[in-house]
Amino acid sequence: MDDQDPGLRLVHLLRGLTVEFDLLAAEFAAANRLHPTDLRALIALLDAGRDGTVATPGWLGEQLGLNSASTTGLIDRLERAGHVRRIRDTRDRRRVHVVVEERAVALGWAFFGPLITEVVTATRAFSDAELDTVRRFLGTVTGVVTRVRGPGWSAGAQG
Repeated sequence: MDDQDPGLRLVHLLRGLTVEFDLLAAEFAAANRLHPTDLRALIALLDAGRDGTVATPGWLGEQLGLNSASTTGLIDRLERAGHVRRIRDTRDRRRVHVVVEERAVALGWAFFGPLITEVVTATRAFSDAELDTVRRFLGTVTGVVTRVRGPGWSAGAQG
């Protein structure tokens, strides 16, 4: 591919942003004695709460690509650390919901809040139309990555 291709240049910018986010996430995880999967789980649970999705252990395992035993171990670890709690479904006592504790939310905001605030402030320099384009672009790219990363994909099979 031509390095001057506008699409490829955007891929490089996204990769750079991803690396920066990954470095911040690793710093947060290390400072709080979290495994990277623990952090991904907390993010998935926070997103679920924001979207109104009921997060069960099965749902969480699906999001993270973990088997049942690994998901149970993950939730146990997060629960012992005070980051999540299991709540029995009031209609089906066999069903368990996993929710993020306020302490974990506060911990995340203490670390990531200044960054989030600066990014939100930076977006105010863009028009509504520009922000709509960015949202559409990021949604499209996320869809492509999700599809490509899906079942049966491997880097070797794509090359």
